[in-house]
Amino acid sequence: MTEDHRRPRRRGQGELEVQVLAALRAADEPATAGWVQERLGGDLAYTTVITILTRLLAKGAVTRERAGRSFAWTPASDEAGLAARKMRKVLDGEQDREAVLASFVTALDPDDEQLLRELLGQPKAEGED
Repeated sequence: MTEDHRRPRRRGQGELEVQVLAALRAADEPATAGWVQERLGGDLAYTTVITILTRLLAKGAVTRERAGRSFAWTPASDEAGLAARKMRKVLDGEQDREAVLASFVTALDPDDEQLLRELLGQPKAEGED
């Protein structure tokens, strides 16, 4: 009989961040790192959860507030807001914004293009520049 010495599957890049954000969104109130760790299962070290939360804080994806001697964490936006933030970051890193936006729009399927046109046709909300 042979023993199976395979390593556990490594998570993909960003997979832990997605899991941590999903756990925070499922919380009824700001959650501690310990709560997130329990929610994700016992194989994840507390320090790993703290590292992921700190990275998400640096990216603006979560906020934190003091809760005793530690912090309570909250998602900064929903999934759509996070995706929009990522798209904006990519766009901000490009020299020719017009070319990037034109390429993006021409690659949209017709339904998404129509939705974008409808969204752009809406008047700006109060307080928007």
